[in-house]
Amino acid sequence: MSKPARFAIVAALVFGVALVVTLRRDRRAGPAAGPPVEAALPRLVDVGSDQCIPCRAMAPILDDLRQEYAGRLRVDFIDAWKYPEAAEPYNVYGIPTQIFLDPSGREIGRHVGFISKEDILATWRRLGYPLAPGLKG
Repeated sequence: MSKPARFAIVAALVFGVALVVTLRRDRRAGPAAGPPVEAALPRLVDVGSDQCIPCRAMAPILDDLRQEYAGRLRVDFIDAWKYPEAAEPYNVYGIPTQIFLDPSGREIGRHVGFISKEDILATWRRLGYPLAPGLKG
């Protein structure tokens, strides 16, 4: 077999393998790979750890906010020690850190350390988002 023919066969094989890898990666990166699509809501992201004492003190506050402001505020917790890759985009240097995001996902405020529920709500008001509590029942 001539040298150009061998080169063509090897090139075709490399191209085929690259094509298969790309197609498989694209299939996995479909709609199910990203976060669920939700209505545009202001969002509070708490980056901490379930092993950090001030972070653990934040947990019931985050739960209360999640329940009381359901449909008006999205509240997320990221464990920076268990999932550092999830926390990395937020550039957190100390935990807990609370990041206030507008409905488009743009950061509009940040707090480092423990913060009370009242202070979180006051921060939202100061940022222009006076959240009304939902009806319990």
